[in-house]
This record gives sequence, structure tokens and C-alpha cells, in this order.
Amino acid sequence: MATKILELNTTVAREDPAFSSMAASLEGRDLCSIADFSSDELAAVLQLAHLVKARPQDFRWALDAKQLIMFFEKASLRTRVTFETAINTLGGSAIFVDQTQSPLGERESLADMARNLERWVSLLVLRTYSHETITEMAEYATVPVINALSDLEHPCQALADFLTLEERFGSVRGLNFTYVGDGNNVCHSLLLTAAQLGAHCRIATPKHYAPQGAIVARAEAIAATTGATLALMNDPIEAATGADAIYTDVCTSMGSEHEAMKRAPIFKPYQVNEALMARASADAVFMHCLPAHRNAEVTDAVLDGPQSVVFEQAENRMHAQKALLLLLAGGVTGQAFHK
Repeated sequence: MATKILELNTTVAREDPAFSSMAASLEGRDLCSIADFSSDELAAVLQLAHLVKARPQDFRWALDAKQLIMFFEKASLRTRVTFETAINTLGGSAIFVDQTQSPLGERESLADMARNLERWVSLLVLRTYSHETITEMAEYATVPVINALSDLEHPCQALADFLTLEERFGSVRGLNFTYVGDGNNVCHSLLLTAAQLGAHCRIATPKHYAPQGAIVARAEAIAATTGATLALMNDPIEAATGADAIYTDVCTSMGSEHEAMKRAPIFKPYQVNEALMARASADAVFMHCLPAHRNAEVTDAVLDGPQSVVFEQAENRMHAQKALLLLLAGGVTGQAFHK
């Protein structure tokens, strides 16, 4: 398919009744899992992300004086910087709390933290090991809680990824999307997002490294309503054949570094190299959430090659998260747009 960037303007967000309804439905909500949003709500986030990217000046003060706080148990480059720049360029500000040496809930209960934080800030962003840390904080906090990565999911990454695909292909409905590698948190969110948006998703993993059954079941239930299809397999060549997008991630996630030597030979056949990309369609793109282990899960030739959109994905983290913050914090209602 030819590249097609969606054409949007501020009138769409102001006057489209469907968009206005979706915006109202998302205000004050949490994003713990990508499946927390309906297909229409997810589409609305991406619609606004295209608009925010095209016309950033229209949203310069949309979250004036709003405060976002980030608690990170894991190291970060893209997640931290893109959330900080997102809120700052919407007129708000960010506070960062390094939790890499002290897991959330250890010094003080999550319930007590939530009841304090909701009195000071407008949004909570958590990057944690345990997914339950995020869901428990969301249970007690009356302000929106955003999953900026847990061991179960990485929904903000998936938003940026499908924003990138929409920019390239115009629509992801019916797109042949392939993920090759570990059935990890990124894979989980991609699987759910593909199901929500009507893409045809193939997941190729080694045996015993498939995505979790509960996530697969949820994706299958969603796909039954959207026309998406899902196929799990072990053969990366079969998965890559005819793909419009091939996505991979590191085979050893943060917290599992002790398994690196064990995993290396298991995942070697799943490396995305020029031969595997040649199985895809002629205009296919290569995707990776970064950071990449060069010449491990992907070769330099592919990562730096003409089909790679990895840095577009990285940029789109900021735009997708801007849209998310605007919607959850009510920044697209009333006097949200300023010129």
C-alpha cells in the first residue's frame, strides 16, 4: 500500500459527534490494559494523536497547570522523555520519582499513596514490574492511572506503533501484522491492539514462549467482533510471508537478564534479518519498540535499512501519549483548543 497520512483538522475533534462522545467516555478513565478501551475509543485516541501531531500549536495550553507524576521501577529513555515532553508541551508539568531501588508499595501502601497523590496531581504514570501494582493503584486513585509498562503489558507502546502503521498505510483494518520473538508484554499489547483495530495478526514464538493464554483468549473475543484474525505459530518464515509489517523485541526483557544465555540459542532462528524481511510484502515495514540488541534479535542491515520505521515509532510515543493525556484529563472539552 502507498503511504497515506490521515488528513485531520481541529474541526474534526470539535464537531464530530462520534469523536466528542468518545472523548467524553474516556475522561477520568485509567489505561492499565489496552483492552480497557473499546475499539471505537482506541480509534479516537489515534485520531486525536494524528491531529495533535499535525497541529501541536492548537493544544499548547490544553492541559494548563495539570500535573503528571511518574513512578518508575524500571530504567527508561523513551517512556520518560516522551511523557515529560508531552505534558510540558500541553501546558502542564511532570514530576519524576525514581523507584528503581524501592518498589512501589514497599515503604507505604499503594492505597495510602493513591489517596495522597490524587490530592496533588492530575495523572499518575507507573512503570513497574508487577501489573498488579498498576491495577491496585488504579483501584484506589480517583485520578487517571496510566500503565507505562508492566510485566504484562505495554499499552502506550502499542498506541505509538499503530499510529505509525496508520501513517504508513492509511488504515490498519485488514493489515497483515506479524510479530516474531518472545510472547512478552509488548507482544500482549500489540495482539490486543491488532484485534481492536481489525488487523490480521500472526505471532511466531519458540515453544514455551507464546503469549499468555488469558491475553490470547481476550484478543480472540475482541477479534470476533472486529473482523480481525489471530494466528499463533512457531515458524517465523510462515509468519513473515506476505506481511505488511514485521515487529520484534528483545528476547530477554528487563528483570529476566539472568536467562539471557539460555534464551540466546532458542531465539536465534527468530532473528529478523534480510532473508526474513524478503518474505514480507515489497512495501513492508520493520518495527521494534527499542532499545534493540543489534545483531541479536535484528540485524544492523534491517534496523538501519529503508524499511525500518523504528525511530518514527519512537517519535510517535510522544504524539500518542499527548492524545492519551488530553483525553484522560479532559483536555479536549470546553476550551481545550487555544490558538
